[in-house]
Amino acid sequence: VYSNPRVPQSLRDDEVLWGECLSGALYWNDFQNLAKKCGFADPRLVEDAAITIENEAVQNKIKVEGFGNLEFTSATYRLFKLDSLEPHCEDFGQAVVYKGTIPRFETGWSLDDHHYMETGKVFPVCGNTYNMLKETRFAEHFDLIGDFSTHYGIFEGCGTTSPFSSAGSNAGSSTSSGKGSSGGGGCC
Repeated sequence: VYSNPRVPQSLRDDEVLWGECLSGALYWNDFQNLAKKCGFADPRLVEDAAITIENEAVQNKIKVEGFGNLEFTSATYRLFKLDSLEPHCEDFGQAVVYKGTIPRFETGWSLDDHHYMETGKVFPVCGNTYNMLKETRFAEHFDLIGDFSTHYGIFEGCGTTSPFSSAGSNAGSSTSSGKGSSGGGGCC
């Protein structure tokens, strides 16, 4: 059970909320940071569901304490402790093909909530996903395409983008320091 934001101490000490499995909820970002600190570089959310509080007395207790914005979620994560994982999803032009050989998942399989791989279909992946499949018990269920010889930057759609506001504005072009230059911070 996870929370957003952190469960305040006054509610963590409440026996009724402990009985409802809410007081011990871990703030979702604390979990992410703890997992990374313990060597699980790229925690993958498999599934989640909002936890609704049906008990009016529990709802009131949370509101009276001034924490009506507190949300709870049940979630399942998939964690891999692999030295090859990077802090962010990097693009090396790799892909995988799921063979359909995991029992009960003959037509497709989900690594996490945004990686559903259909049997027999080429599925582009980041370097981390590639290694999660290559270096674990899942390897025998996939054909792996590519290597790490060419880096294309951040894997698009994995939650991280360039921190630079000018990224992509002059991709592949050179800068000029001569008269009429528009600036832009060119070094030469």
